[in-house]
Formats: sequence, C-alpha cells, structure tokens
Amino acid sequence: MHVFSLITLHCCFQPWTLSWLSAEAMKSTISKNSLESSLRQLECHFKWDLQKQDVDLDDLEETIGDQIEFLMKANITNYNLLSYVCHLKNMNEEALRNLQKAEEEIKINHPHEIARRSLVTWGNYAWIYYYMERYEEAQTYVSKVENSCKKLSSTAQWKIQLPEIYAEQGWALLKFGGKYYKRAKNCFENALKSEPNNPEFNAGYAIAMYRLEDFSHRQYEDISQSLKPLKRAVELNPKDTFIMALLALKLQDFNKVNEGERYIEEAMQKTPDLPYLLRYAAKFYRRKGEVDKALEILKKALAVTPKSAFLHHQLGLCYRAKLFQLKRTTRYPPQDQVEELIQLSIFHFETATEQKTKFFSAHIDLAKMYAQAKRYEEAEERFQKAFQINILSYHDKQEFFYHYGNFQCNHMKSESEAIRYYTEGLKIEEDSYARNKCIEALKKLLERRIQGGLGDAADFGTLGLIHSLSGEKHEAIECYETAIALSPDNENYLSALCELRLSISS
Repeated sequence: MHVFSLITLHCCFQPWTLSWLSAEAMKSTISKNSLESSLRQLECHFKWDLQKQDVDLDDLEETIGDQIEFLMKANITNYNLLSYVCHLKNMNEEALRNLQKAEEEIKINHPHEIARRSLVTWGNYAWIYYYMERYEEAQTYVSKVENSCKKLSSTAQWKIQLPEIYAEQGWALLKFGGKYYKRAKNCFENALKSEPNNPEFNAGYAIAMYRLEDFSHRQYEDISQSLKPLKRAVELNPKDTFIMALLALKLQDFNKVNEGERYIEEAMQKTPDLPYLLRYAAKFYRRKGEVDKALEILKKALAVTPKSAFLHHQLGLCYRAKLFQLKRTTRYPPQDQVEELIQLSIFHFETATEQKTKFFSAHIDLAKMYAQAKRYEEAEERFQKAFQINILSYHDKQEFFYHYGNFQCNHMKSESEAIRYYTEGLKIEEDSYARNKCIEALKKLLERRIQGGLGDAADFGTLGLIHSLSGEKHEAIECYETAIALSPDNENYLSALCELRLSISS
C-alpha cells in the first residue's frame, strides 16, 4: 500500500512537473531572445565588429597594460577595451574585474556624469554576463543603459549618439590594426562634430590620420594630411608628448628636421622617462643619422619596459644602420666589427619576434639579417614564418614578396624565383610603396634578361603587364605581341593585347 501510494503520488505530479518545467524553459527562451535583441542595440565593444583574428591578443593585452601604467590619463577606455580582450581570451571573470576598474575611474574622473560615461562599460557588462549565461544580471545592465539613454536623449530608447562613445570606439579600432584605421578616423570625425576643440578627440583624429598614412605606405606627396591635425592636437594639449613625437616624425618626413627636433627635445624635457615618447624619439634620431644617440635613448626606455618588442626591433634597426654605415664609409671594414653588429642586430630582432610572435616587420628584418650573415637556411625559415602570420594585410604581403624576391635574386641567385615573387606582389592590386618597389625591381630584372637575349614569353608578358599598369599602352602592346610570337596559344596574352588595342581605338 505504501509503495502503491508513492507511485500514485509520483504519477499524479509528473504531468504538472513537466508542464511547469516546459513553462520555465519557454520563459527562459523568451527572456533570452528578447535579451539578445536588446544586446544588439548596445553601443559597446561587442557591437563594433572587432575581430580577434586581426590582432595578437597577448600582445594587445600587454600593450594596454603598459598604457595603463605609463600614460598619464584617465583609463576608462583602456579598462573597457581590456575587458573585451579578456573575454576574447575566454577570461570572463578577469573581464568583469576590468569593468569594475573602469567604473572606479568613472567615479573619480566624472562624478557628475556617471550614467553618461558608463554606457559603454554597462554594455560590456551586459554582453559578458550574457556569455556567462547569467541572464538576469545581463538584463539588469541592459535596463541601466536603456533608462540612462531615455534620460539623456529625447529620441528613441537606444538612439543616443554621444561624442565620447564615438571616441571610445575610435580608440578601440586603432588598437585592432591597420584594416580598422579608416573607421577609427571616421569615429573621431563624428566626435569632433560635437566638440571640435576637445583635446582627446583631436589627438585621436591626428593619430588615426598618422597611422592611416603609415599603414598605406603612400608616396611622399600623399602623406601630408596628418600634419595639420597633429599640430592642432599639440596646440590643444602641449602636455601630450606622445603626439609631439609623432608630429616631429611627420615634420622629418618633409625634411623639416630642425623643427621636428625642437618638438622632440621639448617633449623629452617634459617627460624624460616616458617609454612611449622615448621609442619615437629614438626613431627620430636613427632616421636623422645620429644612431648612437638613438641607441642611448632606446636603452633608457628598455630599462623601463624590458619586454617591449618595439624597442628591441628599434635596437636591431640601429645596429643594422651602424653596419651599413660602416660598410659605406670603410673600404675594408674590420670583420670583427661587422660580425659584432650583425650579431647584435640579430639578437634584438630575435628578441622582438619572441616577445611578439606576429611582429611581421621584425620577422622580415631578421630574415634579411640572417641573409647578411650568409645563414641562408635560417633566412628562408624566417621568411616563411613571416608569411604564415595570420593577420597580414595586403600591404604586408606586398612587402613580403618584395623582400623575398630580393633574397632570391641577390642571395640565392635565382632570377626566375625573384621574378615569380615580384610578380606576386604586383598582382595584389593595392597601391603601396612595396608594390611600386616590386614593379621597379621586376622591370629592371626583365629588361636585363631581355637585353641579354634570355627573355622568354613569360618575361615579355610580365613586362607587358608592367607597362600596361604604368599607362604605357604602346610599349605594353609591343611586349604582348612578342610574347604571343613566342607562345601563340597563350589566352592571357591574347586577351590582354585585345583589351589594350580596344582601349586605344575607343
């Protein structure tokens, strides 16, 4: 009877229990779906399409940590970005701790604007709690954002466009690399529409312009657009010595070395121990030819940030510059000095690549220095490592093809391989300094082969392509006609020739 009663009792309650569980599951699903819809409206790092495959997350985390330690400014944006990086690394508890630090910074620096200044932080909280499946807490922060937006704006609940949010997005985009620089520039432009004299927004805009020019490797006459914004940013905040250093380098680009040096010297008086200034000051003096002074500055900076890949790379460049200087000025340079400079350069390039495994330029420079030392197997291995980095831009790839083509031509003595790689760089249809160098090297090599009677159909066809890209249509036609005479059935040459003839006749 006792067992029967238990079974009866269980059977009686089972449908109700299942019904209750289904209702709760449905309620949870509805809640989660509505939460997802709200989350997509939040202006924060999770909305800004910052892809982890575009950066080295460990390096970015270290960079943000250094900036928090050394740059004398409110770190709200840094802690918010660091929380997002921690999330990308599956460290959500650490992400939450960084958001708490962002909140503390807001209370200290903006005690009368806590809601306005917390919107990005609260948005990040909501997303992180959502990914942790803590939906109630996520909803709490969604509601905080929604209520604050209603108070701050008379428009629709999410449609608040604050200049500081544009700026914060701009700073985050800058940190994620070259493909984001144009978007970063647009963000700072939007921020400046509301506050044209804001020093921080002007600094962000100037840096975005500088980075965009540097990233695109444009020719000399096209790299002047950041000069005015940099000067404006320095005028608005003369204490920002990092911006002063960038302005000095830009002035140096235009051979205004004395004016640039005045900014560097003034900046070094104001913040003599700031590693972010010292690294660019050293770059300025290396480019000026004062390599020993650059080395002195870099060693001082390295004592403050010994793990800086950037500093080790700059040290490697300095020792390489001394090596080339020695070879230029001495007919028979002492072999022991040559060996020492090569080894010092290799050491610092190797250290840079160990500290920052996806440091493309350091890998390329190390490969070139191995080649200088006639360590060709290691050079080949390093070139391949550089090309396998998974965050390369089109410009990086063009640079790889140019330098690897040089390696094949000058060290491996293989003209055919050099032609192959220069051509690969040429095929990437993005205008850049490296692509132009590929064209120059390829044209020189092909013309030498043809003049020496070694030119084949492929050589004439490639030279035809170069002339065509340079707008030299008649020369291109001549090359393609010769290529077809040597290889009558090649459809690519026939097609290119046909297009060129049509373009002339039309």
